[in-house]
Amino acid sequence: MTQNFSVAVLSFFLTVLFSTTQAQVNLMHPKNEFRAVWIATVVNIDWPKTSIDAVEKQKADFIEILETYKKLNYNTVIVQIRSVGDAFYPSKYAPWSRYLTGKEGKAPDPYYDPLEWMISETHARGFEFHAWFNPFRATFDLKKETLSQNHDMIKHPEWMIKYGEKYYYNPGLPEVQNHLVAVVDEVVKNYDIDAVHFDDYFYPYKIAGLEFNDTASYKKYGNGLSLADWRRQNVNNYVKCTNYAIKKLKPWVQFGISPFGVWRNKSVDPRGSDTQSGQTNYDDLFADPMAWMEFGWIDYLLPQLYWSIEHKTASYSKLLKWWSENTNGNTAIYIGNSTYKINTDSDKKWTNPYEIPNQIDLNRSYPNIQGNGFFSAKWFLNNNNKAVTDILINNQYKYPALPNVVPQSKMKVEDCPVVWEINLDKESEKGTITIKYPERSKIRYLLVYGAQNQNEIDTNNPKYIVDKIQLKDKKAALTFDIPKCYLEKHNTCAVSFIDYYGNESEATVVKKVTTTRTPRTNHKIQTTLDND
Repeated sequence: MTQNFSVAVLSFFLTVLFSTTQAQVNLMHPKNEFRAVWIATVVNIDWPKTSIDAVEKQKADFIEILETYKKLNYNTVIVQIRSVGDAFYPSKYAPWSRYLTGKEGKAPDPYYDPLEWMISETHARGFEFHAWFNPFRATFDLKKETLSQNHDMIKHPEWMIKYGEKYYYNPGLPEVQNHLVAVVDEVVKNYDIDAVHFDDYFYPYKIAGLEFNDTASYKKYGNGLSLADWRRQNVNNYVKCTNYAIKKLKPWVQFGISPFGVWRNKSVDPRGSDTQSGQTNYDDLFADPMAWMEFGWIDYLLPQLYWSIEHKTASYSKLLKWWSENTNGNTAIYIGNSTYKINTDSDKKWTNPYEIPNQIDLNRSYPNIQGNGFFSAKWFLNNNNKAVTDILINNQYKYPALPNVVPQSKMKVEDCPVVWEINLDKESEKGTITIKYPERSKIRYLLVYGAQNQNEIDTNNPKYIVDKIQLKDKKAALTFDIPKCYLEKHNTCAVSFIDYYGNESEATVVKKVTTTRTPRTNHKIQTTLDND
């Protein structure tokens, strides 16, 4: 960290601390913190890079995203698998996406299931996989001739409302709500995802002089409510039913929503934020995150605060404080950040490479703000914005972090790793460790800690995290590769389990190593262990 940056950060935190009693400085390197990146597929924003990429190129490019963000110590990807009534997986409810194969309804050739493959590659690198849906946006344009015969626009035109240059599902129709819940249900049932994720598209952003024509369904189902309250009720009902569907199938699968950053302006509602936003969640998108939190329908909120810290009409710092003060403690609050604005926005604050790092530091000054999501993946690929990523990897994201436990799901992990054997291969930098398969808990990862030239290891300090290793095959004994250096003399190694909810077991520390040689033919050293 440069001297100028240190002075700037010190001044910044002093200002924050003396301006609000709510702010408290957190650890510079928290062990648990949500660090996510959105991978947008609509119009090939991030992946695939073009709609006609060969399958092998698609796979290589997705792995490049994972490897890039693993090196930056991120831990979550939010992958758009349904953007306009389509699917990046075989579905009985939607056609294959044109952004995947170049033609809507056309399967990949050679065939593979992109969602299953992406989840596998993501978990293999220790990331959470959040499946991102756009529920109500049905098309990206008005060209019906490009749609598959299996698209809902063709099969159920009565479900659709034309607004601007797109078609939208009508949230006021019960049959639409049931259908869209089934769309999510299909994915939760068939795939090993960690979360279902919605973004900010509920009722569409308003277009001046144009009305969203849901008059007929309002007359039929309005039940005496005002139009605005009825629309909010429709969104609330869909959120509630989606949550119930997820938790009924897999209670560890989270439900998260990333709403627009402004709930309401204070000029309209004294409970609102000190902003002058032209549109808001409550009044324009008919989305009410306060209700979702109050009734426990979501696990996390990721409001999109896509402005600079000192923005005149929608200040990041003011909105961050507002969201921190308007949570109920039962919902995790993360913040969405706009890496896409770096060096591209009319707000010149985005030419400062410290804008994003400073936003992360500011987040950490609020104990109930537990991480960040960044839109979108391409902005840190191929050395894009290297000045920013260099700051992050040397400061804010210097060490790995574990995702947070699913809210309201903290529990003791009954199993602790029982280490049966390690093998050190003289000709390799890797050793292998064999553990007993956990029998009482549903475990996703083995977490490896390592320290060199010290007798004890602090498993509360993220700098000692070496790797997260996915548990795949259910066998009596499981063998994993880990860096050999941590299994050798004078070094320390510890392992723990992480369950599907994100809870970590007690760590098993390797205290004593007794060595015996195997036959020279395989040049290995077998080792017996004393475990805590």
